[in-house]
Amino acid sequence: MDMSPLARPFPVLPEVAGVRRGVATAGYKNWVRADVTLLAFEAGTTVAGVTTQSKCPSPEVELCRRHLPGGMARGLVVNAGNSNAFTGMRGAEACARQVAEAARLLGCAPGDVFAASTGVIGVPLPAEKAEAGVGAAHAALGRASWLDVTKAIGTTDTFPKAASREAIVGGVKVTLVGFIKGSGMIAPDMATMLGFILTDAAVAAPLLQQMLASANARTFSCITVDGDTSTSDTVLAFATGAAGNGMLRVQTDAGADAFAAALHDLCRELAQLVVRDGEGASRFVEIRVSGAVSDASAHRVAMSIANSPLVKTAIAGGDANWGRVVMAVGKAGEPAERDLLSIRFGGVEVAAGGMVVAGYDEAPVAAHLAGQEVDIAVDLGLGDGRATVWTSDLTHGYISINADYRS
Repeated sequence: MDMSPLARPFPVLPEVAGVRRGVATAGYKNWVRADVTLLAFEAGTTVAGVTTQSKCPSPEVELCRRHLPGGMARGLVVNAGNSNAFTGMRGAEACARQVAEAARLLGCAPGDVFAASTGVIGVPLPAEKAEAGVGAAHAALGRASWLDVTKAIGTTDTFPKAASREAIVGGVKVTLVGFIKGSGMIAPDMATMLGFILTDAAVAAPLLQQMLASANARTFSCITVDGDTSTSDTVLAFATGAAGNGMLRVQTDAGADAFAAALHDLCRELAQLVVRDGEGASRFVEIRVSGAVSDASAHRVAMSIANSPLVKTAIAGGDANWGRVVMAVGKAGEPAERDLLSIRFGGVEVAAGGMVVAGYDEAPVAAHLAGQEVDIAVDLGLGDGRATVWTSDLTHGYISINADYRS
């Protein structure tokens, strides 16, 4: 598969104290590549997470939901090539067996191990391969790079996606590293596909959960590639505390605001990297809605625009068809007034007051749409609500990838 034209190079990432990495080949599909990942965390590591809003979640998602209230983690297992979703008791038992084996190898309780799987829906995770795979990954702990683990969790991804940030917490420098996979089935109501954030900061689980949920609402929940929400979407954050800062327990603690800002910034970059790898994508699109009656209303309008196949195909064709944006605003089911609405492409106002702008010159807008970065701004003229979301265009490549996905 060709690399996305919107790809970004893999960054140089720092180590995160208290985290060991291992990858191995379980052989979930007919390929020769690592497809199982194991992360091991020092005792005392806290955890937070957000999971899919899908009503058909995988056993791994359900396991994470059961384990998250405990707030502590010693391990993470990730499978690629098999989502294990919609697989009944057989899939649930395979997930439990793999997690139990990881816990045995790590010397911890199964409740301190988290799991995620991604790939084809409806095929049970082969338990024997899963157990053997996590055993091999455990034997390889300490030998896998950030690039190794990022590649190992991918499926239709065309480039590995990761980022890092630093913050000063109570006079101590802390490090955050995140890696993520996602390319299609991207319209999360919580998070995006599989994403994992590691930090050496000491953060109490309740505060980490609060911070991750807040960051998610403004990043992972603001992206869409195709309007489809996965059965397996999971984002987990692990804080080892190895940096030695004083434990952050409430938002008013010294350095908590700096850590939260770094976490949000990291999540935003990871979310945007997923959009840049949207299946078949040739353009990265930022959609900003202002003047709504509330931020929530603005978000729904923005997502209506971002998920419109007609808007997305117009962008793919470089067509400055602002009428399709009007259509998407109108169908969103949110308060909007035709004669107050204004639309801009690339900073150029194209429509306002219920009609096209007098003397509108389409040439600069067409030039903007010919580039890889597209900006659409909509002002509803009703209030102070605003939202920003990110999407990609919709090309023939998306059809080709998904028509042949299982083969």
